[in-house]
Amino acid sequence: MRVLVAGAGPTGLTLGIDLARRGVKVRIVDKAERFFDGSRGDGIQPRTLEVFDDLGVLDAVLKEGAPPAPIRVHLDGRPAGVRWMFEPREPRPDVPYPNAWVLGQSQLEAILRARLAEFGVQVEPGVALVGLEQDDEQVTARLSTGESARFDYLVGADGGASLVRKAIGVPFPGTTDETFRVLVGDVTAPDLDPAFGHWFAAAGDPMSGIVMTPLPGTGMFQYATLLGAGDDASLATMQAALDRFSSGVRLTGHGWATVWRPNVRLAERYRAGRVFLAGDAAHVHPPTGGQGMNTGVQDAYNLGWRLAAETGLDRYETERRAVAARVLGISTALLDRYAEGHEDALRRGEEGFGLDITYRAPDATGALVTGDRAPDAPLRDASGAPVRLFDLFRGPHFTRLVFGGGTPDAATPDPRVPAASGTPHTWIVLRPGEEAPAGADGARVVVDADGHAYAAYAAAPGDVVLVRPDGYLA
Repeated sequence: MRVLVAGAGPTGLTLGIDLARRGVKVRIVDKAERFFDGSRGDGIQPRTLEVFDDLGVLDAVLKEGAPPAPIRVHLDGRPAGVRWMFEPREPRPDVPYPNAWVLGQSQLEAILRARLAEFGVQVEPGVALVGLEQDDEQVTARLSTGESARFDYLVGADGGASLVRKAIGVPFPGTTDETFRVLVGDVTAPDLDPAFGHWFAAAGDPMSGIVMTPLPGTGMFQYATLLGAGDDASLATMQAALDRFSSGVRLTGHGWATVWRPNVRLAERYRAGRVFLAGDAAHVHPPTGGQGMNTGVQDAYNLGWRLAAETGLDRYETERRAVAARVLGISTALLDRYAEGHEDALRRGEEGFGLDITYRAPDATGALVTGDRAPDAPLRDASGAPVRLFDLFRGPHFTRLVFGGGTPDAATPDPRVPAASGTPHTWIVLRPGEEAPAGADGARVVVDADGHAYAAYAAAPGDVVLVRPDGYLA
């Protein structure tokens, strides 16, 4: 199978990694001549950290990034306390990564490209998709190099102005507010403590001020403020805005910057034949809530195993479009609070963490049902060494958990698993003191020493749970 991915941002790179590790021949092209250099989407949500755990990049993400910093508030030039955008939470047995993480988008993309290269795939910069046609068998992609090539599938991860979306004639309804402009950019500010974010404003109108949050590993801050009509994204504009609220902070360097306008759109369809949309090509969000990049990564994670097995492809749109609609609602509500000047508009709750995303049927009931996220839990392997359920899930396979009871033959096909996905990895989950069932492979037995797995899955002896490759219950 051959797949072309147009766009080498986090969405396209995630999809490339997931396909490559499944043995799919994937090409990733991007029209930009150089790799992006800047912070842009710098907030990684807990569910996305779980995706990165499975893809083998989490250690690098944690090493290069940092937790969200507390924010020092300065009103009328005077200190006014410290606030948190997120209240830090302690890990739980079922949620090992409960907090958001900060890492500039270009740093994340470099980590993803390095992982992709381990599978022998290199991004092709400066190669634009300029046209496509498809038939019942394949997609023909025309590239800016003059090449015309055939692929089994094509995925547009090419941003809000997606050529792929336009080429397949998918409407992109929504709104753009030209009256509301926000300047966002990367700056150096040697006078500020990089262990903190900084919020400068007037006491009577705190939401019209400036927020600067540190960018780990760069020595820079991401700067954001409302922008007046006619102002540009220059360092002089940033310094002039800051001078209205603080006379002692110098901005000495300037990196990536943009003028953002509220743009809220959702594609009417995510698929046309053998062509799919993912990430900003399918949905664009306000930056409030830090959802855009995370939603795109999770689009790719949902689509990758389906493409590789050529199964359930229509379910991709059903599942992910509903998630995008919900997330757009969350982001827009936060933006409205910001525009209305609510003092708590920078506060973020669990609704943006992605841990409650579910693909369950609308009429499904129960604490944990088909379509829900598969929880983590600490276990012991046959030798007594610690191991987690997420360790058992990691990789491109389905995973079958058998809670005590009988021993299903691992070689017996499971009707819930597409034939192209191979045999699921089967693990017998025992309670302390339970004997492995006769005929069970000792290497496939784990012990729920503290009862966390049984509790997380509300399991009884004999229950069998199938986990999809993207970490949701099948």
